[in-house]
Amino acid sequence: MSERLLDKVAVVTGGASGIGEGIVRRFCREGARVLLADLDEVGGTAIADECGAQFVALDVTSEESWQALESKVRVDFGCLDIMVNNAGIVSNLDITAVTVEAWQRLMSVNLTGVMLGCQTAISLMRDNPGGPVGSIINTASSTSYLAIPDVAYTTSKAGVVGLTKSVAVHCANEGFNIRCNSIHPGATLTAILKTAIEQMPEVEEACKRMSPLNRMGTVEEVAAMAVFLASDEASFCTGGQYAVEGGTVSQHPRM
Repeated sequence: MSERLLDKVAVVTGGASGIGEGIVRRFCREGARVLLADLDEVGGTAIADECGAQFVALDVTSEESWQALESKVRVDFGCLDIMVNNAGIVSNLDITAVTVEAWQRLMSVNLTGVMLGCQTAISLMRDNPGGPVGSIINTASSTSYLAIPDVAYTTSKAGVVGLTKSVAVHCANEGFNIRCNSIHPGATLTAILKTAIEQMPEVEEACKRMSPLNRMGTVEEVAAMAVFLASDEASFCTGGQYAVEGGTVSQHPRM
């Protein structure tokens, strides 16, 4: 690897599986010092030990949990260069089936958790030794552009776009060199999706058809976009939406 993130301090939420795991592994290979933040202590610790990251327990919905993480970063690292707000859940409930409890639970993780992550990142990055500088990356979705029936998930991922842009312009207006961008994966072949395909093989072709490229994305392809946005190469990129979905949101439905 090119060590594009050499010695940069990064926090990745939801890093114990899926896209988050892929980002942790790639960041470590690029030379970053990574805190893998997740509720899954067993899985997260195993991945962290394997790739040279450090596990930290984090409930993204809890202000106290974020405060503990902020204190740890200050004491152990003295700075923060990259925050990846990746943790997220789905409900698979449409507007007629969703309950207030399910709605609020999903929003607390997918939207409030991202907001708290942005707050924490700015608080730390303002105090960086080289001045207020850093990169915040929020994982949204192709559903930020095109809706699916899961009403809470779709709404939360659209909300991540507005949150990201608001954070980006706030930091710029304050004179902070703190960038904030969103990544929008489409159908991505994570371990969970692989399991679903093993149980229901027809899922594979359905997912492939979502993209004009007629395939699913890989975790590594999404992680590559995160590396770019985290690196100094993306120094003039803020408030942007970066799709990694094989053209899914660009093509009109065919006859």
